[in-house]
Amino acid sequence: MFDPKPILKNLPGLPGVYRMINAQDEVIYVGKAKDLKKRVSSYFVKTLASPRTKMMVSNIARIETTVTRSEAEALLLESNLIKGLMPRYNVLFRDDKSYPYIAVTGDAFPRLAFHRGTQRKGNDYFGPFPNAVAVRESIQLLQKVFLLRTCENTVFANRSRPCLLYQIERCTAPCVDFISPEEYARDVRHAAMFLQGKEQQVMEALEEKMTEAAKAQEYERAAVYRDRMQSLRQVQAKQFVSDFNVSDADVIACAEQAGHYCINLVMIRGGRHLGDKSFFPRNAEGCDAATTVEAFLEQHYAGQAIPPLVIVGVPLETADLEAVFSEQANRKIRINTNPVGDKRVWMKMAQTNAELALQQRAAQTANQEARLTSLREALDIPESTERIECFDISHTMGEATVASCVVFDKGAMQNSEYRRYNITGITPGDDYAAMRDALTRRYTKIAAGLAAGETAKVPDLIFIDGGKGQLGVAVEVMHEVGLPDILLVGIAKGEERKPGLEQLFFPDRETPVSLNKDHPGLHLLQQIRDEAHRFAITGHRARRGKARMHSSLEDIGGIGAKRRQRLLTRFGGLEGVKNASVDELAQVEGISQMLAEKIYQELH
Repeated sequence: MFDPKPILKNLPGLPGVYRMINAQDEVIYVGKAKDLKKRVSSYFVKTLASPRTKMMVSNIARIETTVTRSEAEALLLESNLIKGLMPRYNVLFRDDKSYPYIAVTGDAFPRLAFHRGTQRKGNDYFGPFPNAVAVRESIQLLQKVFLLRTCENTVFANRSRPCLLYQIERCTAPCVDFISPEEYARDVRHAAMFLQGKEQQVMEALEEKMTEAAKAQEYERAAVYRDRMQSLRQVQAKQFVSDFNVSDADVIACAEQAGHYCINLVMIRGGRHLGDKSFFPRNAEGCDAATTVEAFLEQHYAGQAIPPLVIVGVPLETADLEAVFSEQANRKIRINTNPVGDKRVWMKMAQTNAELALQQRAAQTANQEARLTSLREALDIPESTERIECFDISHTMGEATVASCVVFDKGAMQNSEYRRYNITGITPGDDYAAMRDALTRRYTKIAAGLAAGETAKVPDLIFIDGGKGQLGVAVEVMHEVGLPDILLVGIAKGEERKPGLEQLFFPDRETPVSLNKDHPGLHLLQQIRDEAHRFAITGHRARRGKARMHSSLEDIGGIGAKRRQRLLTRFGGLEGVKNASVDELAQVEGISQMLAEKIYQELH
């Protein structure tokens, strides 16, 4: 039995993070605390209300702690550890750290851009948005109303005449000085105000400009401002968030069905409804709605931009979370657990979305389970078959060969467990060698882990996208790595390669098996096979594109990164460099006449 007294005796009353670890040296729970001594001690009292907590405590072999400077810092560390360690007793949410934003760059003529990832100084960012579609729709709207550029700087710097966007009235062509820097800066300012929810101020400024232009008898310019105002009115008519006393807010609802939870997040930014997103936690069995929502708040907002108002449809103790979020954001954050009026209407909508998403997920899971059952029966494979892995090979006439492995488990495709393998050192176009390489690399590692007594996820069934030849290679590899008992099946397209005519090959059967095209088991097979193909071809195209984007300039002696960048920027890309004369090349900073001649000779 674990004795907590020596650890509890020396714990400080400071903020920090604690990790519960079992006898197998696995972290089973991560938590944060304002006072480590009090929080950790609370797990070792005689009356623990939750059976889940009792089970967790009974598995503790040791405890590790990390002191932090503040509770906000502890929240961020806790979130990072949970996402990295995936502890068994933490409610887990998928990491959505890469929410998309609209970026307005800090260039002389700023551009609108779609942005994910680290935010850079000098640019302004608006969001986050729930998905990429919402960002692109907003950018299209801003182009239509404010006519801001979206082109890359390399294109912008090398234009000699306006592009198609100018012709269709989606840009004012600052690239060729069709608009002054002052006027363009005003349009950028209006777009930023619009994104901040200040539409009325933008409307008043446009009306003033329209009036000035009309008085000066510049009727065409007045018509431009009139059209922008009409577009803005159409946008305002589509919005429904008018009674919120803040322009930025998140609405969070939680639904439960048969022990499964769904969190629905509605994002309101700049007074506009940007959309919603549903989250399905893992390890939430035995938890209540309050615990699930609190886990979502802690994981979702750790290190993320937080709106000033978060509306939650579940009663929570919010004082500590508000203090932590306010410290993290350097401004006051309110968590409202009792919405009224307009906010209550939005909460009801979010609740309905959460319930619908949960029902759809349950129906999908039941459908997948029925398909899996049909597949087991049709192929006469064990009822214990749950985890399926599928391999596919993709290349273009042997170029940039990539193998994919996708995983179906627990009734769904497990995207986080997908793997790609870049295949090298084989005869181009040799699919057998490519399959051998991918299978050997994947299952040698799994077999070694099993031999060392480690926990490894071993598939119950492996699908090979190919016929007898690829299947034969797979059988050889599995014997070589020491995993001969895993069931192997080859999937070959039938006559004319039409869906529904697939043939299934087994190592120990002479004739292939065919399923009716409306067979549920075949539909599952097709789903897994098509996903493996999609994942392989996506990787192949990326690798092929990267190889073809390899600049010929990189192979020329004397051309480093800076000179290469200057050349590409000056001529708008590699094709422009190839078309340039020696004298034109020599005009680029850092390129001598001798080096220009060398570049020209190498590229021709």
